[in-house]
Amino acid sequence: MPRPLWTGAVSFGLVSIPIKVVSATEDRSVHFHQVHLEDMGRVRTRKVCSIEDEVVPQEEIGKGYELTRDEVVPVTDEELDEMPLPTAKAIEIVAFVDADSIDPIRISDSYFLAIDGKVAARPYTLLRKALERSDKVAVAKFAWHNRERLGLLRVRDDAIVLHAMRWPDEVRSPESLAPKAVDLDDDEIERAVQLTDTMALDDITGFRDEYRDALEALIEAKSEGKELPEPAEGEERESGKVVDLMAALNASVKAARESRGENGQDATVHTMQPSKKTASKKAAPARTTTAKKTAAGKKLTAKKTTTKKTAAARKRSAS
Repeated sequence: MPRPLWTGAVSFGLVSIPIKVVSATEDRSVHFHQVHLEDMGRVRTRKVCSIEDEVVPQEEIGKGYELTRDEVVPVTDEELDEMPLPTAKAIEIVAFVDADSIDPIRISDSYFLAIDGKVAARPYTLLRKALERSDKVAVAKFAWHNRERLGLLRVRDDAIVLHAMRWPDEVRSPESLAPKAVDLDDDEIERAVQLTDTMALDDITGFRDEYRDALEALIEAKSEGKELPEPAEGEERESGKVVDLMAALNASVKAARESRGENGQDATVHTMQPSKKTASKKAAPARTTTAKKTAAGKKLTAKKTTTKKTAAARKRSAS
């Protein structure tokens, strides 16, 4: 298990669950150091006092709030820990809501909640079962890193996950970013929907970080003195170029089908309503069939009349 980031308790009502918070994700990115290119020496960041112009050791560094340019109020860690905040050592559940009511843009980092001692197993399981059976998620408040935060608790497999959330006033309004009204054809919208259906997946766990793979291959080649990997050939796209939207959609649908091994021959948009010329061609066979049926009916009627007249003449001759 990774090192706990925080210890405390989850409380809902009068139920308290001792827990340890561990990160639910890990950083797999390739990191670089800043180095001096002439001798490969590390370039480090030094913490220097602006008044004394000297490096300050970590134990002499504290927090201060700047009231004005010349007045700073010092605040110690002890003072922050002793603030009268109910969520200082607890993740306090304040509400249960439907998961669909939470805007994903408000969700930030994710953490697993692990039990802290055997005594926590029963209330932990109780909360997990309650969340599963109610199909709800829990909204909670907690205090980390000298500020109160909003959180979301949900179930993943057999564990409870805590998602840090942004406060409503921390999300910018996209009103000024939305484009002006544009006209779109129904055919274009339907084709775009068809593209989403073609690209739909039930599971996205198969995706890989190809940039990281290429970066690791580059570092390995340089470290072993090998030839560097050839650059990947990709299609160049001109930024800002106006394209035929329907043609781009048709090509996208066709490419998506071919990538899945499907037949992409029908990836062109056809007219929704048939033309008059096509309609007349389709109606012609129906008239021919009707004419044939009428002629056949007349022929059969004439044949029956002739047969009856012949039988009557034979009968008279016999008499």
